Amino acid sequence: MLEHIPYWLGQAMRGLRAGADKLCIGQLGLAGHFGAIELRSPAFGNGGRLPPRFTADGDGISPPLLWGQLPQGTHSVALIVEDPDAPAREPLVHAIVWGIPPFVHALDEGAIRPDGVGLDNGSDVGRNSYFFEGWLPPDPPTGHGDHHYAFQLFALSEIDFPGSTPGRGALVKAMAGKVLGAGLLTGLYSRGEPTPIVKAQMGSAARMS
Repeated sequence: MLEHIPYWLGQAMRGLRAGADKLCIGQLGLAGHFGAIELRSPAFGNGGRLPPRFTADGDGISPPLLWGQLPQGTHSVALIVEDPDAPAREPLVHAIVWGIPPFVHALDEGAIRPDGVGLDNGSDVGRNSYFFEGWLPPDPPTGHGDHHYAFQLFALSEIDFPGSTPGRGALVKAMAGKVLGAGLLTGLYSRGEPTPIVKAQMGSAARMS
C-alpha cells in the first residue's frame, strides 16, 4: 500500500518517525537486568537488508528465526516485530507470537501466518498494527529512507493474556515484570534509495600470488 506514496512525499516525511525509544524492548514496564538471548536468522544478518521475499515487494512471508539458550525458569517465549521508523506516533507492529514453548528454538520461514488457530509448535499469533493476525510484510514509504525492523524475543517466567489474539498494548502489560531474557535482531529495508556500492577487496591468497 505505501509503495504508492510518491517519492517526494516520502522524502518530506523522512523526519517523521516513531523512534527506537518506543520499541517494546525499551518500555519502562520491561526495564530491568535480564539476560541476553542470541537471536539470528539464516536469511539476513543483524543490521543487514531483508530479502524482498519477506516484504510487500515479494512473497510477503515471515523470515526464519533461530535463537539460543534461554534463561533458567523460562515458562514461554514471545516475539514481537516492530518498525520504529514508521511515520506514526508508535512503532508499527508487524507480528506478535506468544506462548512459544521453552523447548522451541526456531520459527520456520512463513511460520507466522493468519491461521487463527496458532502455530504448529503450540504458540499463537497476536494482532499486528492492521488489526489482523499474521505477518505484516515490510512496506516502507518510497523515499523515506532505511526502516529498521526490530525482531524482539522475550523469555518469560509466566504470562497470561486477556483474550486469544493480543495486540501490542496487551503484550507489554502481560510481560511487565516477567522478562527473564531478551534478544534483538534488526533487519533493514527501504524503497527508492540508491544501491550501496561495495568495492571488492583482494584476499590475502590473491595478493600473495
